[in-house]
This record gives sequence, C-alpha cells and structure tokens, in this order.
Amino acid sequence: MSLSFDLNDLEELTLNAKQIQENVLEEILTLNANTEYLRQFLHGSIDKELFKKNVPVVSYDDIKPYIERVANGEPSYVISGKPITRFFLSSGTSGGKPKIFPVNDEFFEDQTFISSLSSSIISKHIKDVEQGKALTFNFVRTQSSTPSGLQVSAGITSYLLSDCFKNRPSNSFTSPDEVTLCPDNKQAMYCHLLCGLVQRDKVVSVAAPFASALVNAITFLENYWKELCSNIRYGHVSEWITDLSCRDAVTNILGGGNSALADLVEEECNTKSWKGIITRLWPKTKSVQSIVTGQYAQYIPMLEFYSNKVSLISPVYASSETMFGVNVNPLCKPQDVSYTFMPNISYFEFLLVDEGDKVEIVDLVDVHIGCYYEALVTNYFGLRRYRMGDILQVTGFYNNAPQFRFVRRKNMVLSISLEATTEEDILKALNHATPILKSSDLLLMGFTSYADISTHPGHYVFYWELKAKNNNEIIKLHNKILVECCCVIEESFNSIYRQLRSKDGYIGALEIRVVQQGTFNSLMEIFISQGASPSQYKTPMCINSSEALEVLDNNVLARFISDRSPPF
Repeated sequence: MSLSFDLNDLEELTLNAKQIQENVLEEILTLNANTEYLRQFLHGSIDKELFKKNVPVVSYDDIKPYIERVANGEPSYVISGKPITRFFLSSGTSGGKPKIFPVNDEFFEDQTFISSLSSSIISKHIKDVEQGKALTFNFVRTQSSTPSGLQVSAGITSYLLSDCFKNRPSNSFTSPDEVTLCPDNKQAMYCHLLCGLVQRDKVVSVAAPFASALVNAITFLENYWKELCSNIRYGHVSEWITDLSCRDAVTNILGGGNSALADLVEEECNTKSWKGIITRLWPKTKSVQSIVTGQYAQYIPMLEFYSNKVSLISPVYASSETMFGVNVNPLCKPQDVSYTFMPNISYFEFLLVDEGDKVEIVDLVDVHIGCYYEALVTNYFGLRRYRMGDILQVTGFYNNAPQFRFVRRKNMVLSISLEATTEEDILKALNHATPILKSSDLLLMGFTSYADISTHPGHYVFYWELKAKNNNEIIKLHNKILVECCCVIEESFNSIYRQLRSKDGYIGALEIRVVQQGTFNSLMEIFISQGASPSQYKTPMCINSSEALEVLDNNVLARFISDRSPPF
C-alpha cells in the first residue's frame, strides 16, 4: 500500500467500497487458503460463497489454541500465509485478561494510512492546523516475548518502536522521540509537559491516543506545575529524570532559563479554577484530539471543562485486531461521533444484533441505517470471521461506505436479576446525573460500577471519584445532591430494571460510594501491572476483579443510597 494520501482517495475508496471489499477477501483467501486453519474448511478453495458457508464465526477462545501454537514456535502457516513477526497485546480492560493477536509489519502501514487520512480530513476542517505542533502524550511499555522469541506489546507501543514511526517524514510533536520512547512513563509524562510548555506558542493541538491519557496528563500537571516552572525558570531538568537520552534531548529544547515563561505558566496554574487550562496554557490550540467514544465517553465532561470546549475530535476507530475507519466529520459533537469504515484494510461482515435465534450476517455495504450490528473481522494476519464484541449502530453512509456509532462492548453489563444494563445505559444515566453535580461545583473525575450480590436483594454500586472545580477547595459532599444522583441514575435505566427495582423488589436501592482522590490512579496501576497498556488504559465501566474492588472499598469516603423507587 502506498503511504501517500490525499482526500481524492477517500472518495475513490468509499465510492467503490463493494468492489474493494471483494478484492480484499479474494486477496486474503489467496494468501491464506492453504493455512492449516482455513484448509479444514475450504480445502484450498478461494471461493467467497464457500468461505461464508463453511468458515465459522469465532470468538477469541476458538482461535486461541492456533495463536498460542505460533507463539510457541510453530510455523506461521498454522494461521497466516505471511510470516507473523510479532503479537499485539490487547488492553485487557474491556473484557478481562489481555489477549494476543498475530500481526506483521504491514499492520503499521495500515496505521500510518489511517492516521494520514484522519490528518488530511482534520486539516480540511481546521485552518492551518498543520502549521504548528501537537502536544501529544504517547507512551511505550516494556515489551515481552513469546517462547519462540517474537515480541509482544500493545499496538501503540509496537507502532512507536516500528520503522514506520522512526522513518516518518517529519516530527510534528513538541516532544522529541527520546521522550516518547522513554520506558519510564512517569519521566516521559513529565518531559512531555515540559517540552509542551517551553514550546507553548507552537502548539496547535493537544492529543493522546485515548481520553484517559489526556485527563491523566492534566492531573499530573496539577501535581508538578511548580517543579516544571522551576525547570523552565532556571533552564535545567529535574534530577529525577534519569533517562540520559531523554534528559539530553529535553535539555536541548529548554535552551537555558526563561523567567518570563515560568511566570506566565505559574500565573495560569496558580488560579482558583483550572477551567480552560488547556487553552490558557496553549492559547493557539485549535483542537483536542483523542478517542472519546465507548468507555472513553466518561471523560468528555472533564476534557470540555479543561479545554474551554475547544473542538474535541475523536479521529479514528481502531483496535488490536484491525484498523476500522475515520471520523469524516471531526467538528461534530463528541457524543455524535460516527466512523466511516475504510474498505481496504480488512474484510468486514456484520452480525445483526438482538434477532433472537435468527442469524443474519451481511457485508459492509449491505448494512441498514438504524440497525445494530456486531462487527466480524477477517484480516490478513490470521483472524477469520472474528467476533469483535463491539456493538455498532449504522448512522448513515459516506458515498457507499457505512458510518457506525460505537454503542458498547457486547459483554459489558451489570445484572442482578433478569435485567441487563449495558455500557450505553450507564453512560446515558451518568449524562443525566452529572449535571446535578454542577450545583455543588464538583467534577466527576472517574467512575466504575459493580453488581453487588452480597446483599439481599442485590444492588448496583457506583464508585465515584470527585474533585472540586476550584483548586485546593475541600470537597463538600451534600447528602441531598448525591442521593438525588442515585435516584436520577435509576430513573434513567430501562423498564425491566425499574420494574424489578420498584415493583417486584428483586433489585435493591442503587448506591454511590465516593472514593478518595487518587483511587482511580491506583486502580490503573493494578491493571497496568497485569499487562494493560498505559496509553490504551481506560477505567472499566464494570468491575469484577476482587483486587480492584478491594482498592475501591478501602478508599471509600462516604456512601449515598437512592431514597425512592424509580417510576415504572
């Protein structure tokens, strides 16, 4: 694939989506029909209809034995017609333990293509955005190896360590590569901020792969701005930055002391409220770019508060399994984001959701507006009709390529009795409840939930980490306001929940447990210690880990319980 790109190619790809998808499937089958996995179903054939008739729809557990065989040293042709050169590690925070997925270096070309496409689209909508630099919070994590010696790491880490990243035409980031590639994430975060502050007049966008990393960066800045100001004032890097290549590169960017800049940063950071802190520190910022769909939607209110509602762009839809598509309307509200699927990356099919025993699978161009589907992926690296577990709703078409809104992860639900409360239900309920917090000048910094069946009847527990909008103010937890939040959340849930809660008494009153500040950072550390990527981490909407629950419950400051049944 050519890595050069212009917007005319977007038109060609989306106009010819059907033919391109057929070509992609033919190429995948030609390369892989004689792999051990496909041969048992196709017997060497590359016929599309035979593929759809004989090759089963699978989940990770179905293909895990084949992946593990390659990881343990068997030849790649167990699952792939091309050599497997490494494995991607999933985040592990959406559906339990991290998974590994086989890839080769062509995946990085797909990443570069999607990134370039997205940048071209954003440049079309935001004038001169390509003229400045991006303060981008990218991080790498230490790689591990399979028994056969192949590298295993998160997709972002793999890309940042790849030749595609190293040989990119220019560095549009405020941070030198030595910072981005620093293996100590705390040192990297500090240096990202220091480089961004020193080059504040060049910053036109603030970005991170996922919204959680941006919120973590602001929290980090709150804790370290005085030290950062000292570094800027005297032109030195703090002694605890011990990574020598990182230290030397940042020292070069500092270029000596700058008292005027230190005074300016100090003045902005020392204010009562940090509302709009991003645009106050980086006044030329035209956009904040990060994934804010799905579980990351919980961070939208915080990012809007910190950015003074500058354009919040959710640019791409991607995963460890494949790149999917781009947001062709980047200036839409973050709650309204849809992604246009690119037909040249993988072969996509869609399983219609909630049709009872009826199984209906359709091709990319045959989906229907308004319907809900689970995406199936057939890629070049070993996945065949793989169930993503992502539930998507078709919102429209760009030419002949469908556009999808990310709705939820399939298996991420709360349930006590017969009800199933999804991610979408939880986010909708929170959107109704969080405005109530505004009356007490509180920000919801993090949340998760849990179906507590240790009580009778069982009940939902929401863990909230709150923060005062004004710096250094003591958080005042008003019982009336927090209890009202409990009630509003319950009233926002579906009719089955409300019936079981109010009429039948099968579900107990919903509870909010407010935890100490920093608790969700401790939660993140647990998941990272278990293999989650710092760059890809998102707080799970629903917690099942006993270790994580113990951390949450050990940090509870106060408990509030709904005092009325929701109307049914």
